[in-house]
Amino acid sequence: MAKMTGGDALTQALISEGTETVFGIPGVQLDGLTDGMYRRQDELNLLVPRHEQSTTYMADGFHRVTGRPGVAMVVPGPGVLNAGAGMATAYACSSQVMLLAGTIPSKLVGGGLGALHEIPKQSETIEGLTKWTARPTRVEEIPELVHEGFRQMRTGRPRPVALELGPDILHAEADFEVGEPFAVETPSAPEDGVSEIIALLAASRRPVIHVGGGVRGGRAFDLLPRLAELLDAPVVMSENGRGAIDARDPHALPAFSLWELRDTADAVVSFGSRFLTPFGQQLNIGEARLALVNVDPDDVRAPRRPDVTVLADATAVLEALVARLEGQDGRTGWGDELARLRRECETRIRAQVAPQMAFVDAIRASLPADGIFVNELTQIGYVSTYGFPVQAPRSYVWPGYQGTLGYAMPTALGAAVGAGDRPVVVVTGDGGIGWSLQEFATAKRYGIPLITVLFEDNRFGNVWRIQRDTYGGRFIGSDLVNPDFELLVKAFGIDFALAEDADAVQRAIGEAVAARRPAVIKVPVDVFPSPWPLIHEKH
Repeated sequence: MAKMTGGDALTQALISEGTETVFGIPGVQLDGLTDGMYRRQDELNLLVPRHEQSTTYMADGFHRVTGRPGVAMVVPGPGVLNAGAGMATAYACSSQVMLLAGTIPSKLVGGGLGALHEIPKQSETIEGLTKWTARPTRVEEIPELVHEGFRQMRTGRPRPVALELGPDILHAEADFEVGEPFAVETPSAPEDGVSEIIALLAASRRPVIHVGGGVRGGRAFDLLPRLAELLDAPVVMSENGRGAIDARDPHALPAFSLWELRDTADAVVSFGSRFLTPFGQQLNIGEARLALVNVDPDDVRAPRRPDVTVLADATAVLEALVARLEGQDGRTGWGDELARLRRECETRIRAQVAPQMAFVDAIRASLPADGIFVNELTQIGYVSTYGFPVQAPRSYVWPGYQGTLGYAMPTALGAAVGAGDRPVVVVTGDGGIGWSLQEFATAKRYGIPLITVLFEDNRFGNVWRIQRDTYGGRFIGSDLVNPDFELLVKAFGIDFALAEDADAVQRAIGEAVAARRPAVIKVPVDVFPSPWPLIHEKH
């Protein structure tokens, strides 16, 4: 037993869980916690961005490339609200993010007295963005709640969690022990569910494997090619499933190819996917029988209509299927048709969005296979959801169904903190970058070697195109007035390059990778072809 403050106990509990960095902005309600961090600076680093929204974005980016939980910290009220967009994105993408949210003094919570940073029903606001949230009422509860929060992130569907922390609790002292992290069971696959999938596959001649964001990490990356080989089946990756299998694998196909396969496929086994269109309908797979494998019961219920449902960890079921199928006679499924489909997908992409693909190719060529690509909702970004070849696990970041414009640059900063020697490139537009220009200061202060490729067309490109094509050129709110990005970036002390074509982009990224410093590459562009036909046609 040792006498310690709540801030000391929280810091020690985070360290015991393997946390090395907290992305946070200090404030008066958090003084007890930051003082605890001060005493453990050799073990726990506080990285301070310039906007509270960036705390949760950075924590999310850190998790996506490392597989380890990211931790964010903000003051109550406006701090929590600012951090909310990052929590919503982490929720949509099943990311392990813990938010340490300050509160007003415990005795004032719910009183409506107008205490500093007070907002009504803060706890309920946070609960809507998390899988689990708690607020200790005694200092002795802090370590157990920290450990439970990490256990929640590491079990079942790994969504964000939060701890609300009153300043009185963080300053309070008591004699207690922090204890060890809670044990987490290794996920297993139910034998009956695996047998049902085996039976469905045995009755099929042309099966399709579909993967979503629930299939992540090196283990799945090794298992999927083997399962595809055993079944002689294509692996269709959703936008969030990219990186589940190497895009160079002869079985790998982009999301839109599911439409090409549906008329001849007789079985689809989907792992770790919501299996819905952006409009809330089940993906159209024609007459094929459907097996859904997901750890979350919400992701297998109506409007989905599965023939087989397996509630389990997707990677555990993959492993069990491979083990069951190994040693069986080889199957003849799609055969040479897979190679044809891959060629046709590539041809269609390059025919319809050739200008964007020139830049996508340049970025891919400038990165090693495990280089990390963070994708924004911009004209290059939309095409990259199906055109950028992801070649390694945990090397592609996208905001999922939340579609969070402006998330990319701070998320990429967090990814770069966790990436080690792996280079990180983020693409953004002059629209999206406006959300986070201040974070160039963060990149400079901490020497984070993020490479930002900024495409400038002086408009919200997608909004502008829709207004032109659908609304007869009635433009409103879609034009932008930008700063001189060269002067701005250099004012932050960051490397700047101007690249006017794809070859110049590739050279500039190569130079930035070698320099290992934060860099911005501006690319002036005009109107691009619409990226949407490949995504929405035959919908």
